[in-house]
Amino acid sequence: MIEYHDKEWGRPCHKDNLHFEYLILDTFQAGLSWRTILHKRENFRKAFSGFNAKAVAEYDKNKIKVLMKDRGLVRNRLKILGAVKNAEAFLKIQEEFRSFDKYIWQFTDYKTINNRCESFSQIRSKSKESELMSRDLKRRGFVFVGPTTCYAYMQGIGMMNDHLITCFRHKKIR
Repeated sequence: MIEYHDKEWGRPCHKDNLHFEYLILDTFQAGLSWRTILHKRENFRKAFSGFNAKAVAEYDKNKIKVLMKDRGLVRNRLKILGAVKNAEAFLKIQEEFRSFDKYIWQFTDYKTINNRCESFSQIRSKSKESELMSRDLKRRGFVFVGPTTCYAYMQGIGMMNDHLITCFRHKKIR
């Protein structure tokens, strides 16, 4: 967890393959701890074709059955089916906007929002930006992308800088 925090969490992401990875992981994380998902990250990477959206969009019933038997994953049938549906929607956005990155960063006017939290109790679980993102993603066919999941995604990819102001990462990201 410390290495993830120190090197990855909140770092602005502009690579579509990483966007897809974070979306998959964040949607599976709902209701679970992030630690659980991080420990299974390599298993997810293997199971979901290196987080290749084109490959995941083509998963069929047989592949879903295989994934449901994989003890290295969160074996939630609806979330696995949701990953396939989200891959399809992800590809449509890439086609429309030429990149998912260009689409997703519009929700923060293409910049990181630097929150100035002094304590963990000040960190929000959603924002007006995550609510707008959630509505638009759902309209485009995504599932498991409520405002709280979207906010966690936004934190992870650096759209929201929610490192405490006393954390060395806050200043580096800002």
